[in-house]
Amino acid sequence: MSVVVVTEVGDLDVRPGVELLERAGFEVVVLHDGLTAPLPPRAAEAIAAIVGFAPFGSAEFDRFAALRLVCTTSTGVDMVDLAAAAERGVDVVGLGGVATREVALHALALMLAALRELPAGRRVVRRGGWTVDLEVNPRPIGELVLGLVGFGRIARETARLARPVFARILATDPFVTEASDGVELVDLDALVAAADVVSLHLPVDDATRGLFGGERVAAMRRGALLVNVSRGELVDTAAVRAALDSGALSGYAADVLDGEPPVSDDPLRDHPRAIVTPHMGFMSTASVERYELDPARTIIERLGRQA
Repeated sequence: MSVVVVTEVGDLDVRPGVELLERAGFEVVVLHDGLTAPLPPRAAEAIAAIVGFAPFGSAEFDRFAALRLVCTTSTGVDMVDLAAAAERGVDVVGLGGVATREVALHALALMLAALRELPAGRRVVRRGGWTVDLEVNPRPIGELVLGLVGFGRIARETARLARPVFARILATDPFVTEASDGVELVDLDALVAAADVVSLHLPVDDATRGLFGGERVAAMRRGALLVNVSRGELVDTAAVRAALDSGALSGYAADVLDGEPPVSDDPLRDHPRAIVTPHMGFMSTASVERYELDPARTIIERLGRQA
C-alpha cells in the first residue's frame, strides 16, 4: 500500500483529506509533531506529501527519498525548495485559484476599513464617545489611485471589484504586457510614486523578499496606505512600523505577518494605524472545503493507480 505523509497539523482539518486518501487505498501518516520530530514508521516510504507552511527543502527531500509528488495546502509554493524538487524529479502542486474571489474581497475590505477609518471609529465608540470625539476625517476614496503590485488572478479580481470605487487603478507585473478594463500598466517606481493605496499580490522568492523595505516605503506618497494579503516577508516590518509612527504611511492593512504564526509581541499586531487579520483572507465555507480536500484529490488523480 502506497504511503502519503501529511507533514504538519495547522489551521486546516486534515481529517477529510486523510479519509479521502484512505478510501482510495493509500496509507496516510500524519506528522502531529511536525517535521522536526523523529519520523514514525512508514513515513519515510511516502510517495506523496501534503505540506503546510513549514519549510520543505533539501533535508526534507532527503528524509522522504521516495517522494514523487508534493502538494501544498496554499496557493503559493514558496515553502518548498523547487530546485531541490526538480533535482529529484518531484512534482510540486499548489492550490491555484481555490480562493481567488475570497482573497480579493478581503483585500478590498481591508482597504475600505482603513480608508474609512473604521478602527478609529470603533475606538471612539468603545471609549463611550461619538462623532465629535473623532480625531480623523476619511479621505474621499473616489479621488484616490489604487496600485496593484503583481497582476495575477487575485490582483485582477481585486481590480474588477475595486474599479467602481477608485479614481484610477495602476498595476505592475514583469510578466504581464497587456491590461484591460481600465487598468493602467506602469513600472514599479511609477506605481509607488503615484498610488494612494498600494496592494501587494506577489509570491515570495529571492527577487520579492523584502521588496518593500525602507527605501521603497520612503518612496511611497506621504499618507499612502500599504495593503498586504500575500506574504509577510514581502515587507520590512521595522520600516513599515517607522513609517506608521512618522505618518509617512497612513496605515498598514494586512492579512499576513512575517513568520506565521507571528510572535505575540509583533509590533504590527496592535499598532493604532495597522489593521491585521489572522491570515483568513482565503476562508469561506466553500474554499476551506477545497483547501482540505484538493491536495488529496490531486494525489489520487496523479498517483491513484499506485495505491
